[in-house]
Amino acid sequence: MRIVFCGTPEFAVPTLRALLANPAFTVEAVVTQPDRPRGRGQQVSASPVKEVAAAAGVRIYQPERVKSDEAHEFFAAIKPDAAVIIAYGQIVSRRLLEIPRLGWMNLHGSLLPKYRGAAPIAWAIIHGEGKTGLTTMRLDPGLDTGPILLQRELEIGSDETAPELARRMAEMGAPLVMESLVKLERGEIAPVPQDSTRASYAPILTKEHGRIDWGQTASEIYNRIRGLAPWPGAFTIFRGRLCHIWGRPGAPGARSIAGIEQEPGGIILSDAAIEVVCGKGARLHLEALQIEGRKRISAREFANGARLQSGERFGV
Repeated sequence: MRIVFCGTPEFAVPTLRALLANPAFTVEAVVTQPDRPRGRGQQVSASPVKEVAAAAGVRIYQPERVKSDEAHEFFAAIKPDAAVIIAYGQIVSRRLLEIPRLGWMNLHGSLLPKYRGAAPIAWAIIHGEGKTGLTTMRLDPGLDTGPILLQRELEIGSDETAPELARRMAEMGAPLVMESLVKLERGEIAPVPQDSTRASYAPILTKEHGRIDWGQTASEIYNRIRGLAPWPGAFTIFRGRLCHIWGRPGAPGARSIAGIEQEPGGIILSDAAIEVVCGKGARLHLEALQIEGRKRISAREFANGARLQSGERFGV
């Protein structure tokens, strides 16, 4: 089966590697985003998908706009049996969708129609889901609205972060994509339309999503810490400066210091722990903090260096 593969980040790499290694498939070309500034140093570099394709000697195409006439000519000249698209980063035009004989197949990181959109893995963790899954679907012009081919469910670990879950899902996705392609070719899959009345959405992450609302419970804040790793991270304000925090729910405890009730965000120090009062009387046990522009340090180092006092508050 002749394939054009479209993808950009690390999440797409296991499937590309699997397709390249399987003699049943021929990857005619890899389409990925143009080289961009990446990382802390913002140096221009290739995408993870491009690096794998280059090492394999596969033809690489990096259009600024995949909706352009040039891109249409590129796909039309190859006329693949199928196109596989995983976290590519651009919207595919209707006329491109019509070129492959078997259509376009997308691997999405949720059990559709739940968590349509750009960040399904992060939002599943933020919302405290205990399970999630992967879906292969036929791409259509909508936002993750195409008919479902196959799905696989998996549990979310109680302490699992978004990058950890994404790595597991990426590895599970590779055999699912190949199974879907084979069964589609054999006519063994009947694509199932999604029930849009059950749809929910996972919008692209912004920095503001990381701002902690101390009125939430400690568990809700912990889910945000896990789901928003590594970016934008979970942050608050400390003495007027942005401060990223890491922690986990602590044991329930009193919210008062010297008889004074602490509002959410209030800091409680003890020999054993540094905790923050959260909604519904819960506490978040702090493990590490990072003032913007400085390095990450342990909560105890932070408390000592900042001469932290019980009764001070985060978020103000």
